[in-house]
Amino acid sequence: MGSISRPITEFCLDLYNKLNRNSEGANIVFSPMSISVALALIHLGTRNNTAAQIEKVLHVQKAAGRMSPGSDLESAAPEMEPEISQERQPSLSQCNKDGGLDHKAFQALLLQLQNLGERYVLTLANNLFIQKGFELRQQFLMCTEELYGAMLQTVDFHGAAEDARMKINAWVESETQGKIKDLFAPGVISTRALLVLVNVIYFKASWEHKFEEQKTVQRDFKLNQNEKKPVQMMYQKGMFKLGYVEEVGAQILELPYAQKSLSMVILLPGDTADGSTSGLGQIESMMTDENLMLWTSSEHMFETKVEVYLPRFKLEGTFNLNEVLQEMGMTDIFTESKADLSAMSFAKSLVLSNVVHKTYVEVNEEGTVAAAGTGAVIVRRSLPLTEVFLADHPFLFFIRYNPTNTILFFGKLCSP
Repeated sequence: MGSISRPITEFCLDLYNKLNRNSEGANIVFSPMSISVALALIHLGTRNNTAAQIEKVLHVQKAAGRMSPGSDLESAAPEMEPEISQERQPSLSQCNKDGGLDHKAFQALLLQLQNLGERYVLTLANNLFIQKGFELRQQFLMCTEELYGAMLQTVDFHGAAEDARMKINAWVESETQGKIKDLFAPGVISTRALLVLVNVIYFKASWEHKFEEQKTVQRDFKLNQNEKKPVQMMYQKGMFKLGYVEEVGAQILELPYAQKSLSMVILLPGDTADGSTSGLGQIESMMTDENLMLWTSSEHMFETKVEVYLPRFKLEGTFNLNEVLQEMGMTDIFTESKADLSAMSFAKSLVLSNVVHKTYVEVNEEGTVAAAGTGAVIVRRSLPLTEVFLADHPFLFFIRYNPTNTILFFGKLCSP
């Protein structure tokens, strides 16, 4: 199960580097886990080179050895299906194709994340909207619903693109409890669209130790060398895991959510004398899967008394991922002459039109997105040494599912 956390981290860092290229001074937030799940869902409908490219982008090809489902059921799946024979009922065992992508591992992770307890809300929703008139394979429909809970919907992009856009937006808004509105702006969906993949994630949790609201005060946040802006800075003092990355002079703090199932991990560059953000670039240049694992490992982080100053913030990230995914190597699926979506549909002309991802993350005294919940107050004996963690300049953060070390969200906060 933990075997997919590493590919997700590798994909996360690839994607962050691409999104970050032209984003100096800009906030970024996305969910690598959510996007990986969406691409795995599409993978079910692909064959040949189109499938191989998705596996490569998701870093599951080289992981195939350690991720192989270990079952010979896959070989039972015939290469070509008959033109929907009603007698042969598709079976779940045929969902996993040969190759590196273990759909059962994704399904197991999703099941765990859907059962985090009442102090968490984690809604992850995928939907494929397809131009009406395309006949879909029963096997594909069954696998997407069974493994990923995705419901395929037919819309009329060609004849009523605006109605299709409104239908998709309404679905997204209901799935995210009203937090994500108007995912597609008017005119974004063209009348030539055939297949649109929509992937949204909504997360709400309480901190294990909440910040007291009366201790939140206005402080300056250094945007860069020359600019500051007043922010609402939360404060608490308690026992937290803290680490230090010598090479880049950065502090790492782990703030657990309720029951410690998930944590927010913050990578804070050393505060340079001139207030510049060069420290952020140093962390980014050293960020590899191995280093992230090392920096946040229990050997590297120690529990100590920490005074934590953290700004309240709310981030929304909306990305049309078509271009980025093509740069990462997923080219065929967007190209009419090359896309092989023959495991999804009998049509030869089907291509992927849009991949849109939207994330909403809010951090306040209660937790991430205000949620009611009571936490027991634990009084700890005082230690003489108190570390200070003052997040008053740009930092990186990620939200991790601790049992499998899976990064659910990754972001950069430059301006709260």
